[in-house]
Amino acid sequence: MLTALSARPISLAAASWFLVDAAGKPLGRLASEIAVVLMGKEKVDYTPSVDCGDYVIVINASKVYLSGNKLKTKNYYDNKRSSYGGLRTRSAKVMIEQYPEEMLMRAVRGMIPHTSLGKAQFKKLYVYKDENYEQQAQQPVKVELCDIYREEDK
Repeated sequence: MLTALSARPISLAAASWFLVDAAGKPLGRLASEIAVVLMGKEKVDYTPSVDCGDYVIVINASKVYLSGNKLKTKNYYDNKRSSYGGLRTRSAKVMIEQYPEEMLMRAVRGMIPHTSLGKAQFKKLYVYKDENYEQQAQQPVKVELCDIYREEDK
């Protein structure tokens, strides 16, 4: 006897590895396209409750840019660390100079589901601030995300 769950086709294809160069790309648009790949939304067999996304390696995270006046006005907050009784605040300029990996990871994390499935999808993201990365053995395919964006944003 077949149940409804066992009769459904399940995609057992191995996840692919993609390499993304973030140099000269706007942060938000790049993060949204990375989130789509991590969730697997571009695939034909996308299922919201299944982790069917691919692995993404991002290089040159220190070379992304923010449009407008965000370098001066945007702040990143954290009150869970070692700041007793207070709130740690960092501007976007400090984040892009000292912590570019964390800035890109925060942007992507905000665009995937905040559930246990989202945590599993987020673990498939690897971010590096320069061209050197550790996953050469997986032979990632280089893709160009965020091709279409306005030149006046730069």
